[in-house]
Amino acid sequence: MRTVKPTTAALTTALTVAVAGAAGIAAGRFASDAALKAAPGRPLPTEPRLTVHATAAGQIALTRALASRRPGVYGLGGDGSHAVVGPLLAGAAHTADTVVRRLERVTRGTLEPGDKVRFTPGLHVGDPGTALSLPFTDVDVPGELGTLPAWFVPAARDTWVITVHGLGATREHPLNVMEFLHHQAFPVLGLAYRGDAGAPRPPDGLNHLGETEWRDLDAAIRFAVRYGAERVVLYGWSTGATMALRAAEHSALRERISGLVLDSPVLDWETTLRALATARRTPGALLPLAVRAAQGRTGLGSGEGSADPVRLKVPTLVLHGPDDTVAPWGPSRRLADRRPDLVTLHTVHDAPHGAMWNADPAGYEEALRRFLTPLM
Repeated sequence: MRTVKPTTAALTTALTVAVAGAAGIAAGRFASDAALKAAPGRPLPTEPRLTVHATAAGQIALTRALASRRPGVYGLGGDGSHAVVGPLLAGAAHTADTVVRRLERVTRGTLEPGDKVRFTPGLHVGDPGTALSLPFTDVDVPGELGTLPAWFVPAARDTWVITVHGLGATREHPLNVMEFLHHQAFPVLGLAYRGDAGAPRPPDGLNHLGETEWRDLDAAIRFAVRYGAERVVLYGWSTGATMALRAAEHSALRERISGLVLDSPVLDWETTLRALATARRTPGALLPLAVRAAQGRTGLGSGEGSADPVRLKVPTLVLHGPDDTVAPWGPSRRLADRRPDLVTLHTVHDAPHGAMWNADPAGYEEALRRFLTPLM
């Protein structure tokens, strides 16, 4: 039998294909990092960088953009600085390039003209005591990977609320509603989970968008029951909402879960990953590679698995809106349409991901009060 030797052209083609394949895999992994390696507390890339143009007593002038003209109250995060800004000021000296908002307070560092900042949902820096003057205790929750730090804010009821933040946030984000929950007499357990400061790192160093992190929330449920909770309400933002849904389905103590509060829930992780990768200026042709890379690296399934209406068993409040460009509103709306017996959808307009409270604090808290009252 005559041996057929490959031609130089064939070898070159095969090598080119192999190199291109390896490059595609590397590019897909890099693009998927936008979601799988999102650092807690770092503003999401979907939020534009704005310039501080001027500050005065109770005022701040920022670059004119859709973000800087949103209604409501927001944190403003910069390089070593944090402030709280309120609504646009009527009658202020707005220009074609700038808008003027109320400057509520500077909580860390300083703000100077020329500083680059981003809007963030988190208003508070610190813990429930330093930020809100609430009584609290630092507690350690035993988790499968190690000890999970948490804040416990005591109150009279035997139904506890367990809060879990999501993408681009830390356990400081739930401080936005901590004072409201305390006034309703709910004990609150504010959890830090794997990947957070002071908590164990995930074994692979990746964020699994709630699909494995929910086990840390399960550990918090066990802790709450062990220390006196008769029932728990799980309150999650973003991927924290995914964690709440997973815990409600899989926890051995799921019968103790009396309700879910889901703010900006990530119910379709593929769309969320694409949005974050796009915000990092990933070329559109690489987005399918990013999704496949994320599946291969984390074992994530496809579709809206965490939002299966059939698997929902407890009353659920969804706080979400059509202006969320990170977690699409469509799955939330479909969940509410398919389970009107259990799901209440409170729609918030003009709010980015994780900032439903920020856009309308009074309306948000009223929806929350109405939902929680029967669960007290």
